[in-house]
Amino acid sequence: MPLTPSQLAACATGSSDDHLVNIGPHRVHAQIADDFKSLQQAAEKAGLSLAIASSFRDFNRQSAIWNAKFSGQRPVYNKQQVAVDLSTLTDIDKCHAILLYSALPGASRHHLGTDLDIYDEAAIAADYELQLSPGEYCHTGPFARLTTWLDNNLTKYGFYRPYQHDLGGVSPEPWHISHIKQSQVMCDQVTLEAIKNKISCSDLLGKDAIVEHLPSLFSRYVTNVAPVPI
Repeated sequence: MPLTPSQLAACATGSSDDHLVNIGPHRVHAQIADDFKSLQQAAEKAGLSLAIASSFRDFNRQSAIWNAKFSGQRPVYNKQQVAVDLSTLTDIDKCHAILLYSALPGASRHHLGTDLDIYDEAAIAADYELQLSPGEYCHTGPFARLTTWLDNNLTKYGFYRPYQHDLGGVSPEPWHISHIKQSQVMCDQVTLEAIKNKISCSDLLGKDAIVEHLPSLFSRYVTNVAPVPI
């Protein structure tokens, strides 16, 4: 049975998992599972072992990541991969620093179930500690061949990279792929009002600064993504 608009909105802001199915230990949107399996199979024929590092995260999980970074329990890195000293920053500047690599709870594309962080399991040793850093996916990194293959094949299977280029918001993430069609359906449910309501009722650190600056944060870090391939 199709989800109602209110159910879709709850899914899109990380409040519900009614839209998900399992792929191994990971959960993804039911409407992208077949396309992702086709992508995996094609990658396997090319000698790649396409694996999911992260898929769906609900609002509470994204909030835990956010709060750990905002409070200094987890490091926050700049584009040069240098840890930022958050103790010198205002609350809104802390938000900008975190949003470079971690999404705002309630507005994360990982709530949608249509977005995945992927890597090539065959390119690393079993004890390799995955970082999901730009260096791993560049021409000298272990996932260089995966990057090239995705460049040439990703859209054939209905996916693209929303953070492929630096647009002044989220830093480029070559590991992050999104289902073109279904992500658009879900993103239509992610509104300023829905995010504001969710954050206002949460225990999110810095939420007063977030709510005050939400329109500008929304335009810079949420909707500011690469255009969908035609």
